Amino acid sequence: MKKQLFKVLARLNKTVLPSFTKKQLDISKASKFQLAIIGWRAFVTMNSLD
Repeated sequence: MKKQLFKVLARLNKTVLPSFTKKQLDISKASKFQLAIIGWRAFVTMNSLD
């Protein structure tokens, strides 16, 4: 059940949140908000993997 929830969240993140790699964002120049989004996406992705 937990894994299914994270898989749904991963799909939702992909559609709703911006992709900073496509925008070629420099991590050292990212704002706190952008770093929070990157961290959230990484957390959800790690928990949704098998």
